[in-house]
Amino acid sequence: MGTDGCSERHLLDKPFYNDFERGAVDSYDVTVEEDLGEIQLIKIEKRKYWCQDDWYLKYITVKTPVGDYLEFPCYRWITDEKEVVLRDGRAKLPRDDKTQILKQHRRKELESRQKMYRWKEWHPGFPLSIDAHSHSELPRDIQFDNEKGIDFILNYTKAMENLYVNRFMHMFQSSWSDFADFERIFVRISNTISEYVMQHWREDFMFGYQFLNGCNPVLIRRCTEIPKKLPVTMDMVECSLERNLTLEEEVKQGNIFIVDYELLDGVDANKTDPCTIQYLAAPICLLYKNLEKKIVPIAIQLGQRPGPDNPIFLPSDATYDWLLAKIWVRSSDFHIHQTVTHLLRTHLVSEVFSIAMFRQLPAVHPLFKLLVPHMRFTIAINTKAREQLICECGLFDKANATGGGGHVQMVQKAMKDLTYSSLCFPEEMKAKGMDSKEDIPYYYYRDDGIKVWEAIKSFAEDVIHIYYESDEVVCEDVELQAFVKDIYVYGMRGVKASGFPKTIRTRETLAEYLTVIMFTTSAQHAAVNFGQYDWCSWIPNAPPTMRCPPPTEKGTVTIEQIVESLPDRGRSCWHLGAVWALSQFQDKELFLGMYPDEHFVERPVKEAMAKFRKNLDEIVSVITERNKNKKLPYYYLSPDRIPNSVAV
Repeated sequence: MGTDGCSERHLLDKPFYNDFERGAVDSYDVTVEEDLGEIQLIKIEKRKYWCQDDWYLKYITVKTPVGDYLEFPCYRWITDEKEVVLRDGRAKLPRDDKTQILKQHRRKELESRQKMYRWKEWHPGFPLSIDAHSHSELPRDIQFDNEKGIDFILNYTKAMENLYVNRFMHMFQSSWSDFADFERIFVRISNTISEYVMQHWREDFMFGYQFLNGCNPVLIRRCTEIPKKLPVTMDMVECSLERNLTLEEEVKQGNIFIVDYELLDGVDANKTDPCTIQYLAAPICLLYKNLEKKIVPIAIQLGQRPGPDNPIFLPSDATYDWLLAKIWVRSSDFHIHQTVTHLLRTHLVSEVFSIAMFRQLPAVHPLFKLLVPHMRFTIAINTKAREQLICECGLFDKANATGGGGHVQMVQKAMKDLTYSSLCFPEEMKAKGMDSKEDIPYYYYRDDGIKVWEAIKSFAEDVIHIYYESDEVVCEDVELQAFVKDIYVYGMRGVKASGFPKTIRTRETLAEYLTVIMFTTSAQHAAVNFGQYDWCSWIPNAPPTMRCPPPTEKGTVTIEQIVESLPDRGRSCWHLGAVWALSQFQDKELFLGMYPDEHFVERPVKEAMAKFRKNLDEIVSVITERNKNKKLPYYYLSPDRIPNSVAV
């Protein structure tokens, strides 16, 4: 288009035909003899033929008569008879657009996107999600390239075949004979965390360690007062305390920690299989930092209301009493992890960020360019999950005690704790009393998370200072404010108690806000997703369901009762296939700091990206050095293992 905004200049006298095969990549040169003047927009049109002939256009480079180069990023599909109008790659805030044609282009793009990216309530009380019933209904630009690659049913079945457990997958109601029998479906991979878990899962050290560095390292907090609903006495735990202090004194010194699964209280257990009664519990676990500064359990109550039929289990109890109590905690932890830590606090929240971004930030906006790599395939994977995994009669119902609707109740209950401050990593660590590295030295999730958070925040600050010269510019950015409002109103359902801002008025606040988004969609998801096979593949360490109720008295538990409580052969196999499939990276995965799509063209931003990658490389080196010779390495927050987005 010319600068007058009225005339259209066609660069080709004849149509530009697609002359290459599906999946091929090519580039084309077009020479124009006439003087086009200053180019503000480029329009790409495609004619539809009988067969599907969608094109994915990366970018257009224009060489001017004086030898300058202009980049017009696209990174979109051109489908059917539709047209795409592109601006050059320089990022612009709304205030930067002076001509009517550019203002109009900006407005039309958002109007079009808001029609495509519509909010919808999937369940009452949930964060709103995309208005699409299936993956195929999504806008073409956010679909997976190959839908088969994210077919949960296909992937879980393939996983069970690869793990050689498919012969057990239909053996529901068939119990294992003993713990050793579980090894028949356990794939031993030498020197891995999963094998170490299998060998040491009964030990109190391993039980406590997982609260710090397992796949759900977000629940433990320092106990400032023993809750009345957990009537632990000094006589009960004296033999577990090592400092010659009373329990009250240990609490005051900060040596007692607690994990409370209260959210599970009242949640309905899975009733989709009338042949198998399944059970849930809502335990409270008290932990102790011993003289080696390691965290070990000292008391477990399996229900929320104390009483004679709800005993407090202790390490000094009979071996199987104590072991079964710990298994119940591990099972409860698995449920909270899957539905709250993983589904709600990474997947659903990231989808809110994604939808709001597409609705309110045009492609020319610097924050769209910054955030779009962190939204890659998120809406698509969540839509596929609602289609196959967590829907009514979905795969989640097959093996999980919270299937059949319990997981929906859990998300609804967990929304009250989904606050902005809880997504601010350093703030959340401090709120839980878990921020001191000297006090709690083996909390690698915290240590690595802080490093990655700071690197992301520094990058966000660098980009902000390029485009926002003052706090006033932040306030004046109407598109940014609409983005923030969309997240608050639709994502957090307008709940003031969530603490999510309605507006952003300073560059400092904006940097934190963007860090929350980028950290949640990348690092936080990586920390709680990719360790699932490591920590959950040994079934007794993370039972997805329990087939007997929690014990109501001590001294009666037998090994047979424990095995009978654990998942049957069929459910064990479906569980194993699930945690294997969920722990795999996507094909052609893009990790933190990798930005092959060049949405930004300006040198200062490219320099900020290079600095970001350098900081991330330094973190990788530190983590690699720490992990040397460790039997239990922690690598989930190593930047070279953190995908940019929630895509699995």
